Amino acid sequence: KMKAVILAAGEGQRMRPLTLTTPKPLLKIKGKPIIDYIFNSLPQEVREVVVVVKYLGHKIRDFLGNEYKGRKIYFVEGSDKGNAYSFLAAREFIGKERFLFFYGDELPNPKDVKNCLERDLSILVFKPQKPKANGLVFLNPDGTILEIAEKPEEVRSSWAADGVMVLNHEIFEYAPEPNAQGEYYFTSLLSKFVKDHKVWPVQSLGFIGDITTPADLERVEKILEVS
Repeated sequence: KMKAVILAAGEGQRMRPLTLTTPKPLLKIKGKPIIDYIFNSLPQEVREVVVVVKYLGHKIRDFLGNEYKGRKIYFVEGSDKGNAYSFLAAREFIGKERFLFFYGDELPNPKDVKNCLERDLSILVFKPQKPKANGLVFLNPDGTILEIAEKPEEVRSSWAADGVMVLNHEIFEYAPEPNAQGEYYFTSLLSKFVKDHKVWPVQSLGFIGDITTPADLERVEKILEVS
């Protein structure tokens, strides 16, 4: 039995005007809300899902209810201080076990999720078209992840972190660090976690690109029609 944590607290500002009335995880692609794609990618052993909500969170609560697609749902309120603090709010629901983590605006491929679970700890990675817009992943000589740099000035890596990971409870022990703009990103926790743990990169087989603007919704629909 395993849990998944979905971080669905953000405002999705670059998706406006669509996100003025609808939280990003409920925006539809091919008639299905984004969050449905996450649930459809979950393996059988995930029986409970912790959903972190904040912006228009009542709409996500109403949509999922206490049980969704055969899985028990727990809601936790996120933070205005950044997605690192939103994530930390899920701590009370995670015991001493591994868990799956998803950003709430991912369209994960079930095979990618399965491959991530074959490693004890892992982060899905892909080759980005716009490296500077992503958290870039740097590797140790043994192939494990050395560090993750959020939107770095220098591009010295051909891999970027996707929003699907297998983590354990020890990530909740770290304190977030503010970036240059004073924002507390989840990446700051992840950077500390990968330094102290053997976390493996798992190459995405079905990466379709970031979903950040309304144009991305159309682009992804076209990709899904072909696949």
